[in-house]
Amino acid sequence: MCDVFARLTAKYPELEACLPDIEQAARLLEVSYRQGGQTLLCGNGGSAADCEHIVGELMKGFMSKRPIPAAMRGKLQQLFPDDAGYLADHLQGALPAISLVSHTALATAFSNDVAADMVFAQQVYGYGRAGDVLVGLSTSGSSANVVRAMQVAKALGLGTIGFTGRSGGKLKELCDVTIRVPWDSTPDIQERHLPIYHAICIKLEEALFPS
Repeated sequence: MCDVFARLTAKYPELEACLPDIEQAARLLEVSYRQGGQTLLCGNGGSAADCEHIVGELMKGFMSKRPIPAAMRGKLQQLFPDDAGYLADHLQGALPAISLVSHTALATAFSNDVAADMVFAQQVYGYGRAGDVLVGLSTSGSSANVVRAMQVAKALGLGTIGFTGRSGGKLKELCDVTIRVPWDSTPDIQERHLPIYHAICIKLEEALFPS
């Protein structure tokens, strides 16, 4: 079967220039997950929706069913014999991921009471642990709240991945990996971010839930 990244660049030839960074981002995430880490995600507007989308692909089966381990199935059988079959058959392997855009009460309270540009940074400070990964999506690469989150992530020892447009903005200097799609307008950039993160999620699933 053709490698997922080869399929990506065959369909979107302009992303060939991004391929080394895409591969590096996938490796960074895979290492984190193998060591028990989690992924945090932040962005604004359409990029906020992308954060939610990525969580949906990581936290459940995407291209495969991801059956739970036999040990977990056995534990459910031991504790809940009447319900164990249903529970085990309807759980799937998960790659822990948290969208920082989803916490409305916290975000609005922190924006009102403290500082709007620190909303994501506060969540990184609360959730993040060394070895986790922060993914920031910003078409300009310079969204203030994403930049602040990356600064805190670096201080805590998280891996950092940026999805941006051509320039890379401030994230280019902050992130361990910056995937800069060769476009300048927001719609064009976001249209290319989606197939990239789909491909990364597929790659992770293949590596961490082999069939």
